Amino acid sequence: MKVGVLALQGDVPEHLRALTDVVPKTSVVAVRRPADLAEVDALFLPGGESTTIARLLAESGLWAPLAHRLGEGFPVLGTCAGLILLARDLAPSPAGREPPTFGVLDVRVRRNDYGSQRESFEGPVRVEGVGKRPFPGVFIRAPRILAVGTDARAIAWAGDEVVGVRSGAVWGLSFHPELSGDVRVHRAFLRGLPRSR
Repeated sequence: MKVGVLALQGDVPEHLRALTDVVPKTSVVAVRRPADLAEVDALFLPGGESTTIARLLAESGLWAPLAHRLGEGFPVLGTCAGLILLARDLAPSPAGREPPTFGVLDVRVRRNDYGSQRESFEGPVRVEGVGKRPFPGVFIRAPRILAVGTDARAIAWAGDEVVGVRSGAVWGLSFHPELSGDVRVHRAFLRGLPRSR
């Protein structure tokens, strides 16, 4: 099994570091080109700037092959900006023009809805499948999940608020597990993946 991290912009080194604590380093691929994407069995979409990542996906030729694989049930975990790019519906945000999305997670999301960089925070998150100990949620200019549709289900909560969802093999999180120093979310996502193609 090979696991990829979209390596165009954002928290790429942090995801790569977290993954090498879970799987052998030789199994982790930095995905920058369509040929890299073709090698991997699952992909992490990192936090970063969603409009920039969307533009770079198009410029690198990755948008169409990733959309095709998502349509076939390709396992993807998106954090923060990654959640935005996976969402079916984006509410207008103060940040301005919304990026295109892949539309594979049945959620309505608003970018930067927890506030600016100065209003970033950390707090306990309850995540399905990672044990009883709270997960250290890192929220940086985080998107807010406004609604969860019938084709998705909640898998993470900060208090009573939904901060993580999944639909089949696709997960989306408002927070940054890659910045927490805790690999339980990465491990939980990879646990259900097939071990061979």
